[in-house]
Amino acid sequence: MNKQNVIGLVLIFFVLLGFSYWQTSRMEKQRKAQIEQEVKEAAENAAASVDTLAAPEVVETPTLPVDDGNPFSAALQGQEESHTLRNEVFTVHFNTKGGRISGITLHDYLTYKKEALTLFDEERTEFYLRFFAMNRVVRTDQCHFVWIGPEQDSVSGNDSLVARMRLYPDADTARYLEWVYTVRGNDYRIGIDLNLVNTQSLIASNTPFVDLIWKTRLESLEKGKRMEATYTTVYYKPVSDKVQNLKKNRDDKEELTTPARWISFKQQFFSTALIANESFSTADLQCYTRRQADPDYLKDCEANIGIPYDGLPYQSVSMELFAGPNKYRILQSYGLDLEKQIFLGDFFLTRWISRWAVIPVFDFLESKGLRYGLIILILTILLKIVIFPFTYKSYVSSAKMRVIQPEVNEINKKYPKQEQAMDKQKAVMNLYKKAGISPMAGCLPMLFQLPIIMAMFRFFPAAIELRQQPFLWVDDLSSYDVLFYLPFRIPAYGSHVSAFALMMAITNLLYTRITMKMQSSGNTMPGMKFMMYVMPIMFLGLLNSYPVALNYYYTISTLITFLQMFLIRRLIDDDKVRARIQENKKKPVKKSKFQLRLEEMARRQQELARQQQRR
Repeated sequence: MNKQNVIGLVLIFFVLLGFSYWQTSRMEKQRKAQIEQEVKEAAENAAASVDTLAAPEVVETPTLPVDDGNPFSAALQGQEESHTLRNEVFTVHFNTKGGRISGITLHDYLTYKKEALTLFDEERTEFYLRFFAMNRVVRTDQCHFVWIGPEQDSVSGNDSLVARMRLYPDADTARYLEWVYTVRGNDYRIGIDLNLVNTQSLIASNTPFVDLIWKTRLESLEKGKRMEATYTTVYYKPVSDKVQNLKKNRDDKEELTTPARWISFKQQFFSTALIANESFSTADLQCYTRRQADPDYLKDCEANIGIPYDGLPYQSVSMELFAGPNKYRILQSYGLDLEKQIFLGDFFLTRWISRWAVIPVFDFLESKGLRYGLIILILTILLKIVIFPFTYKSYVSSAKMRVIQPEVNEINKKYPKQEQAMDKQKAVMNLYKKAGISPMAGCLPMLFQLPIIMAMFRFFPAAIELRQQPFLWVDDLSSYDVLFYLPFRIPAYGSHVSAFALMMAITNLLYTRITMKMQSSGNTMPGMKFMMYVMPIMFLGLLNSYPVALNYYYTISTLITFLQMFLIRRLIDDDKVRARIQENKKKPVKKSKFQLRLEEMARRQQELARQQQRR
């Protein structure tokens, strides 16, 4: 392994290390040793057991004092009713108190504790309107609505169900505020219409906006809470700009001054997004972390959205609520750029590789019913085939450098002094030129692989397809595996030992050892040789808490690289390389513009050195 290969690998390592440190440096400390809990039985599928034709569940609400100045005072008393509708992908729970969705339980997903996975849960989510009526602040989450539901409780295919909940002021049924919910057969979106009917005499005439308050206390749904936190924040899509997000590694807030198409509270693998039919004209967004005794607490997300109010006899605002998995193809199918929430890297080339190469191939292999461990293996082999020409070119360059090394050593002996450095560099460059060797030939192919490495580094932690998928002895490819727990925590490593991270490090150490034996030892500087052995250890600390899929990919990628190097080594004859170099030396060499500039620079530096000596 020559100097250029080593430089390339070192650059790749430090870019990965620096980027990861930037992403995780400000996140909360590693959670304390996981509290042993009994795994609860998976929640019953509410959709299969609830019959809306039966009497709805009724919850008594304490009687509140009547406020004669509040036109909605009568709605403050009443009985809570729970109703349920379901489609092919989730079950939607409603509560007449607040006239709101009280939970959305996904059918095909469970939490890492094997419990039912519910988004928009009323115990953790607030969703209500706030406005002035007769000089009183009215919050719809404190009011009881009247349920007007469909006759059936389930829907599939292209059909839909419509449920209405109305809030009347006192006994006047000609004036009301209405939520209309549309549940479609095979869709993670719920249509939401807000209708204000004859409310101009209720809501203050000088009210330009009705506030829509949406707050959620997010809890961890995955085993790797620290990793999940790095992917959790508020995303939003300005109408005339690209998708943006609040900072992930610290508390952040944003006051939107331009219309937004949608706002999303996004976690690693799931999100809830409120999508405007046209746009949300104003919104104040926040995402922050507070001290919580609950070990499952993740972050708080808030959105205060301004709904324009014009005081007309009838006003309707349409929106949709997405509650489902962050699966690229599903989000992309809506044509709203929701898929841009899936973090595929900051560098455009990394995103391009993931979007146009990795994801299509991954989806194609998945459609064939292959197991995900095999899919990752095939994907790795295909990527290695694509970059093989660059690997071959790198190794040929390494062979040339190895053959010509004795002549380079002679030049080093000829110019031993520090002030002769430019002369030495000029002589070496001339030798390379005559031999037909490009000094960057070994380094550039290594750097070319950097976007692919970074694409995999971002793809696997974001791929919901790997979530809770078993492979060998692990039960979740999207999270880390635990060989055993340590009785203490090691900084930058953690309190557990990942078997796949350990295999990755051992494989890279063996690869380094074997390739250095295969190559001439004179080609590697002692400092670089030491760095090559240190790098796998540093990667072990970096990737110990990363998904099994990523460490598995790096392990087999290293093994395939070694196999390629072994085969290329057998195919390349050093004697033929040496003969080709000698032939190249006989050919006339035309100096490049770069070489001319280098020689001119060397001449000037030598002239400056002579002038300083004369002084």
